[in-house]
Amino acid sequence: MLVLGIETSCDETGVALYHSARGLIAHRLHSQEKLHAEYGGVVPELASRDHAERLLPLVRRLLADAGVALGDLEGIAYTAGPGLVGALLVGGSFARALAFARGIPALGVHHMEGHLLAPLLEEERPEFPFLALLVSGGHTQLVEVSGVGRYRVLGESLDDAAGESFDKVAKMLGLGYPGGPQIAALAERGDPQRFRFPRPMVDRPGFDFSFSGLKTHVLNTVAECAGPDGLPDEITRADIARAFEEAVVDTLAIKCRRALEETGLPTLVAAGGVAANRRLRRRLAEMAGELGRRVCYPRLEFCTDNGAMIALAGCLRLAAGQRDDLQIRALPRWPLESLPPLET
Repeated sequence: MLVLGIETSCDETGVALYHSARGLIAHRLHSQEKLHAEYGGVVPELASRDHAERLLPLVRRLLADAGVALGDLEGIAYTAGPGLVGALLVGGSFARALAFARGIPALGVHHMEGHLLAPLLEEERPEFPFLALLVSGGHTQLVEVSGVGRYRVLGESLDDAAGESFDKVAKMLGLGYPGGPQIAALAERGDPQRFRFPRPMVDRPGFDFSFSGLKTHVLNTVAECAGPDGLPDEITRADIARAFEEAVVDTLAIKCRRALEETGLPTLVAAGGVAANRRLRRRLAEMAGELGRRVCYPRLEFCTDNGAMIALAGCLRLAAGQRDDLQIRALPRWPLESLPPLET
């Protein structure tokens, strides 16, 4: 089954072709990073308008890349949520209209399920069951995964997610958007011994996360060290970035260790934009090695939002016979555990 995947949940327009037997055929991505950079974050109306402008040309180029005609498509998968409702409606409207015109099924896909299954795009695929650390945008979750659609959320962020904290701390330090890569680059020059920030909620039982207190701690440190221009000097900013990154990475690793030990699961999957962080990857690999467990990631280009993960997740469900009606689905909030499991 050949499926077109469409991702428009936030600030990236992603499209991909996935075949149930041949795997990923082709994919393309347009990032709105430059569009939103001057505002220091995503402007929903601008995001929606840019998706509407970019989507059709991107699909045309994707089909040309793969030598595929519209008539070859057997299904369309699109991100139905969670995400920005306007952005979701752009992708959903396009997908639903094209599917209706071609007389093929369309299916709304859960954005976080796409991230969770993204490592299945790799040659060395994780086998079920596994533990998933999902760190994407406004989500930080630990999920026990028994199969496609068989998810049990063990813990999640009670306030700011890890990705949101990176963006907000980047603003405090006078850095641009998106904050994650810029914090990571600045932290490489930082002294890990100068500051030590709290590892939130690691002394409490359970698997939930909270990064708002850490964010406040950084804000106070920046204020204490600020110069006449309201910012610390370059060396201090690098030291703060390093301490903040270390605190987030340690917190995520501690919670993952706890979940692996308590569940006994053999594999950890880390996915989502923050999973591209090199320090986090090294720390999780060290932790998994100490426990004799395996850790898997999607390749870096599939950590951020992309059409390939949506095409894969949609293809698995469409091939199993799942279908949507003619309604366009756009769900800004959508619990992961509400997804129906695939029949085995």
